[in-house]
Amino acid sequence: MDIFPEMEIGGGLYLGHPWGITINPEAKMGRNINIHKGVTIGKENRGARKGAPLIRDSVWIGTNATIVGNVEIGTDVMIAANAFVNCSVPDHSVVMGNPCIIIPKENATLGYINLVRQIPD
Repeated sequence: MDIFPEMEIGGGLYLGHPWGITINPEAKMGRNINIHKGVTIGKENRGARKGAPLIRDSVWIGTNATIVGNVEIGTDVMIAANAFVNCSVPDHSVVMGNPCIIIPKENATLGYINLVRQIPD
C-alpha cells in the first residue's frame, strides 16, 4: 500500500482490505472516504488532465477502481469496482465502466460509508 505522510486526507478514511492500494502523494482527499483493495489514484504527467485527483467528502471507491488526472470527484459519489475514472464527477453520482458512465443518484453512498466522522469545517 502506497499512502504518503504528506498527503491531504480528511478524517474518517476507511481502507477495506488494504492491499494493492496506490495513491499519488499529490492527490487530495476529503472526509469519510472508503477505499478498497486494488485501487489506484494517480497523476497524469501531461495533457489536458495533467495533475492529480481531488476527491471530496463521502466517496466510496470499489475494488480495482482507477482514478487518474486532474479531475474532481464530488461529494456523495460511489465509484463502482473496476471503473476507470479520468473525468470529473458531480456530487450525488454513481460511476461505473470504462470510459466512465455517470449516473445521477441522490444519497449514492447511503449505507456504504464506514467510519463516518463528523468533523467541523
